[in-house]
Amino acid sequence: MPLTRFVADALGVATISLVALLILLGLSCIIYSFYFRCRIRGQGFAQLNYFSGPWVIRITLIFFAVWWGIGEIIRLNLLRRKGRVLDALTLQWQENVCKGYIVSNLGFAEPCLFLTLIFLLRASLQSSGTLSRKWNMKTAGFVLLYCFPMIILQLVVILIGPRYKKDHNPKLPSYFITAASSPKTTENIALCTYPLLSTIVLGLFATFLTAYLFWLGRQIVHLVINKGLQKRVYTLIFSVSSFLPLRVLLLGLSVLPNPERLVFDAISFLAFLSLLCCASVGICMLVYLPIADSLSLRSLQRDIEAGRAMIDEYNDTISLIANQSTLEGSLVTSPGRNSAASEKCGSISFRTREKDEGSEAGFVELSLFDPSQQFSPPGSPGLLGWPMVGRAQGRGA
Repeated sequence: MPLTRFVADALGVATISLVALLILLGLSCIIYSFYFRCRIRGQGFAQLNYFSGPWVIRITLIFFAVWWGIGEIIRLNLLRRKGRVLDALTLQWQENVCKGYIVSNLGFAEPCLFLTLIFLLRASLQSSGTLSRKWNMKTAGFVLLYCFPMIILQLVVILIGPRYKKDHNPKLPSYFITAASSPKTTENIALCTYPLLSTIVLGLFATFLTAYLFWLGRQIVHLVINKGLQKRVYTLIFSVSSFLPLRVLLLGLSVLPNPERLVFDAISFLAFLSLLCCASVGICMLVYLPIADSLSLRSLQRDIEAGRAMIDEYNDTISLIANQSTLEGSLVTSPGRNSAASEKCGSISFRTREKDEGSEAGFVELSLFDPSQQFSPPGSPGLLGWPMVGRAQGRGA
């Protein structure tokens, strides 16, 4: 039907547009990562090396997300219509493209994407391991090693499954092992489908990954004291533990309708959309936001240092003004006292008179430069004097 074909093509165009946005997000995060490393090396931000340590694995996460997105475009039935990109291929080659998509996306890109996400989340529990290049190389090796069984299982389903059905079990339903379906129309095309056995293998992997993610997230939440970081961890755990099982469920349901029907295209698009949301959240939470927080932390440190410098300058100015006003307001000292004052470093004597009796009062010595007699905190202006007790009061006492 024309309406069904139009809606299916619209879903294909939406898929291509969303993948393009994912690629733009990934490229911008890669540029941001290189910019962050250049600032650390160029301006000597050695204290931020910890946050820049897993930069290789962050770029690897983006690489797997882009790989998966390109595979989702190749899968689209939109490209197999008459006069489209893959229409020039023979039916056998179109089926091979569908088989390659299953092995590439369900066996390699998706498992590696979530394994890299787990390793990046686990890196936050390490104090110094992410500072070295060895950690990045070892982590990349572990991701490929843990993904290797998934590739083998998907190859077994795609390559050995049809032979097993033909030779040993002809009654086995084709949707268990078939990665492509030829429609009952005049068009010579092969529509990509999701084998049920491939979906079951991916579901087992998702179950194990989700359980480990819950255990890892619980440890991280207990260590994080910032509520904002706790919200990020909760958001990441929720997105992975909900969108990944949802994708597996939708892929399992895709074997029910005919690949020519609009329902199949809708289910496939929802499955694509669920993993797209999960990948986007992972890139934002584990690549973009840590770099943005590090740069904001450096700006905050600069403001604090500038504030301290202004406070120190203000204290020095106050001390200088206080000392200058004290020296200008001093009275003439007595000759005998002058000789005694010259023996003391920085000691100045002031003569005061009592108006009531007209006799001379005792001298009050202000130590302006002797640090042993200053009891005020460092950096604060020195005490300029204190009120004397009159002779009359002293006699009465």
